[in-house]
Amino acid sequence: MTSTRARSAITVTGLRKSFGDKVVLDGIDLDVAEGTTFSLLGPNGAGKTTAVRILSTLIGSDGGRAWIAGHDLAKEPEAVRRAIGVTGQFSAVDDLLTGEENLVLMADLNHLGRAEGRRRVAELLDRFDLVEAAGKQASTYSGGMRRRLDLAMTLVGGPRIIFLDEPTTGLDPRSRHTMWQIVRELVAEGVTIFLTTQYLEEADELADRIAVLDHGKLVASGTPDELKRGIPGGHVRLRFGDTAGLDAAARALGGSTRDDDALTLQVPSDGGVSALRALLDRLEQAAIEVDGLSVHTTPDLDDVFFAVTMVRRNTKHTLRNPSTMIMTIGLPVILLLLFVGFRPDDPRAANLTKAVRACLG
Repeated sequence: MTSTRARSAITVTGLRKSFGDKVVLDGIDLDVAEGTTFSLLGPNGAGKTTAVRILSTLIGSDGGRAWIAGHDLAKEPEAVRRAIGVTGQFSAVDDLLTGEENLVLMADLNHLGRAEGRRRVAELLDRFDLVEAAGKQASTYSGGMRRRLDLAMTLVGGPRIIFLDEPTTGLDPRSRHTMWQIVRELVAEGVTIFLTTQYLEEADELADRIAVLDHGKLVASGTPDELKRGIPGGHVRLRFGDTAGLDAAARALGGSTRDDDALTLQVPSDGGVSALRALLDRLEQAAIEVDGLSVHTTPDLDDVFFAVTMVRRNTKHTLRNPSTMIMTIGLPVILLLLFVGFRPDDPRAANLTKAVRACLG
């Protein structure tokens, strides 16, 4: 373990956290190499922010161990705080102060001398393109400017590990790309970035390694390319206007994967013209209307996220709902047993055949 921590900026083993009866983190393990960007992905409520709050010493865990910059999180929290910076989902900027005053305040809190503090503030204002706005109250800043100022405040103390919790949420595309460039520059300087985000494109652009968290458990981890290679090839994603259309398409197109929240159906396909024509013909023959269609010839992180979170969600839904288990497993078996007692020419056999096919989708 000692040698691992020497190579790693962050090492986590068996981290657990619950709030009442709700298990938020269920024994997760992480290893983040120095000078890299690690991205933790997951749906809302998956436990991403809780993980960041624990690793940045804001709250305690219920179990497991963690080492940050070589320091034991439980035994050396002060040393951990000196090594890290945190930019949360919501800006920590004081609206009543100017941009420069916010940075000076952080310099004082980090016990920088007056000359060193002024030098650091001037350097960060220039780096984050805030020189012209330095004397203006932060309340007048745009969303992108506030985010840049927030990150600049985090950097005043020169942390070697930075936790960025959904740093570009609500930013326009230009501001988001500006933040991406700043992150790349920090990593090039040897800083370690622990990034949580709901933007899969952002993780694909920035992360050296990615882990996907769902219902408190890590369901996938690896480099972006490794995760993509683990997902079956091309597919067509169909979008429907209502549940009835989705249900009909799922019955007509065996082997597809549905997302009830998004009203979409993912159908394996090589994306070729003939395959698309055949798919559309099947939908037309079944009188099924489609609101939208997109072709994915190679897997992307959207596919990875969809696959690893939906499989787990669908499995849990089936196991937690006895009626679902009966309809998806028990009823087809019962019908097949009844079928054994009929002759092939018995009309009841044909009806049972249709029922079995309907249950099996």
